[in-house]
Amino acid sequence: MNRRSMLMASLLFAAFLTQPAFAITLQEAKEQGLVGEQRDGYLGAVTSSVSAEVRAIIDNVNTQRRERYQQIARQNNIEVRQVAALAYEKAVEATQAGHYIQDAAGAWIRK
Repeated sequence: MNRRSMLMASLLFAAFLTQPAFAITLQEAKEQGLVGEQRDGYLGAVTSSVSAEVRAIIDNVNTQRRERYQQIARQNNIEVRQVAALAYEKAVEATQAGHYIQDAAGAWIRK
């Protein structure tokens, strides 16, 4: 397995880290158009008016991603931003039709 493949496999794992119990799940928040994949490799609120629960989901996911990105960066002697950029590519591939991602200008669009 080449280095890029190993990074991508690690990122896939990071994208699906275990979530604590909330009344709304990450999947449901994505389906409702509340959250999406940001260009920086992290999860973001699609609108400015998300509930505290959705904000907690975003914060939890992003904390876990940040930790995993740092670990991957250390293991591969690369910068965290490089790992995050690869994570965004992987997230776009994994994003279901109708869910939100950010375009090159940072605008939210449905895939």
